[in-house]
Amino acid sequence: MRLFLSSYRFGAHYDRLAALVGRPGRVAVIPNACDAWPTAWASAVTSDVVPLRTLGYSPEVLDLRDFVGRPAELERRLAEFPLVWVRGGNTFVLRAQFARSGADLVLPRLLAADALVYAGYSAGACLLAPDLHGLESCDDPAEVEPTCGIEPRWDGLGLVDRRIVPHLASATDPDGFGDRLAADYRAAGIAYWGLTDNDAVVVDGDRIEVLR
Repeated sequence: MRLFLSSYRFGAHYDRLAALVGRPGRVAVIPNACDAWPTAWASAVTSDVVPLRTLGYSPEVLDLRDFVGRPAELERRLAEFPLVWVRGGNTFVLRAQFARSGADLVLPRLLAADALVYAGYSAGACLLAPDLHGLESCDDPAEVEPTCGIEPRWDGLGLVDRRIVPHLASATDPDGFGDRLAADYRAAGIAYWGLTDNDAVVVDGDRIEVLR
């Protein structure tokens, strides 16, 4: 399994993502963490597609809403890409769209088979934790039902063994939600990775590195 999990895009460690992926090629960009914000959706996509294209990748938007109830088709589509890029937004909305499309089952299978690399930042990283409890202080679960038509899910994909707190001491979180969440986890004795916008977690098989 190959994972690149960050607080904000590449952080300061694009070289490590490049090492996981190899030669730049096609990349599936999954922007569904932004589905509750339709007026911002297109600009959010552009903000990720442009830097990927600049680095030599060929990004293609893969909207999980197009695969609701069609997990087999989604698996075939995802298997075409050596890299999946899952952007930030509302983690609960992203989790719901993974559930509706079957991506929460499909992607773990593809990752276990080492068929692709998963790169996710902010919500795209938090999603892989064992559960999402605590993130309601940063992301609004109430956006899920009107956006996705289902109740919020509180389980993560469980592909890493601890929670992730992005945007510590970072300009992308001027109100300090992440810093307060990290303090709550520490007080409760909950294991987590706290990431500034420069940091990343890299999983390559059995090896896990936290890059500062």
